[in-house]
Amino acid sequence: MTKSGHEPASGRFTNAVPLGAPLEPDFSRVLVVGRSPVNRVVVSKIIEKSGLKPISETPEAAAKMLRSVFPGTVILDGGADNRDCEGLMAWLASLRSVCRHDAPSVILLATKSHCEADPAPLAGVDAVVAKPITTELLQPVIDRLLERARQ
Repeated sequence: MTKSGHEPASGRFTNAVPLGAPLEPDFSRVLVVGRSPVNRVVVSKIIEKSGLKPISETPEAAAKMLRSVFPGTVILDGGADNRDCEGLMAWLASLRSVCRHDAPSVILLATKSHCEADPAPLAGVDAVVAKPITTELLQPVIDRLLERARQ
């Protein structure tokens, strides 16, 4: 570990930037992260209908993928306890710190009980959308966040 708390070059970060990560976001790509393959497929289909390109990954594979791809939006399926993707938050924060855009935009797909108990987004999360996910719920959020990031 370095003084900054990040692993050295053989690890994930150097000076808080993921190694090898591109510095400009690709707003046509949306990273969909979750443990449930069914949820990833449903969300990916919604994204495809909007003309964007989904990349579907487990939380572990997403961390590796972020070394070479910088999506404009990341959708995290929090799972039953809304914590399935917590390990990616440091990666996403470091990408944001080097990007002149407000990217990547982060959307958390949360259980309805979480949204009712705490509707405020978590640190590093731009929007929380309650499950079950539908096109009518998710698409306007993606559109709004992409528009904001592109400005």
